[in-house]
Amino acid sequence: MTSGEKKGTFGILVLGIVLGIALWGGFNWTLDLTNTEVFCISCHEMEATPYNELQETVHFTNRTGVRATCPDCHVPRPWIHKIIRKIQASNELYHHFVTGEIDTPEKFEERRLALAQSVWSAMKKTDSRECRNCHKFESMNLDKQQSRAVDAHEPYYWEAVDGKEPAYTCIDCHKGIAHSLPEGFDPAWNSPGGEG
Repeated sequence: MTSGEKKGTFGILVLGIVLGIALWGGFNWTLDLTNTEVFCISCHEMEATPYNELQETVHFTNRTGVRATCPDCHVPRPWIHKIIRKIQASNELYHHFVTGEIDTPEKFEERRLALAQSVWSAMKKTDSRECRNCHKFESMNLDKQQSRAVDAHEPYYWEAVDGKEPAYTCIDCHKGIAHSLPEGFDPAWNSPGGEG
């Protein structure tokens, strides 16, 4: 290999590394940008409905000053699960921008039950992973909970017993905790072990 060929090969290698870093950086920048509350509520129907509802809950304003934002509950933290969720969200953006199926608060309301059931099912499948990012059973003070909550938070319901995985997860009892329940909501969806 001649000196000129070596320089050319080295130049291509350096250019490839620089381009790779730029592309990876751009990808992560975009990922971070789309993982903010500002991005989530940039669509009118999201700001007008779910975000307004969130502002009325303990997840928005509370005595400790800890605020849950849209991504805290709706976007997984583990990288591979986050990417899968972002791909799914691209379908939601398609229905907003291209088909116009959910591009107004009224259309959002028409589809609210189906959208909620989709979120509840996903949360059930992941054992309410996003809830557990903040809420840990080992940190709960059961003495400060109502008796009904204490009973529901007994380890028997939430830990593997005799080799069986628990049947219940946060979303079984806590639907409507951050957003209004949809019209047509069946209370059976709000009971431990219920479908969803």
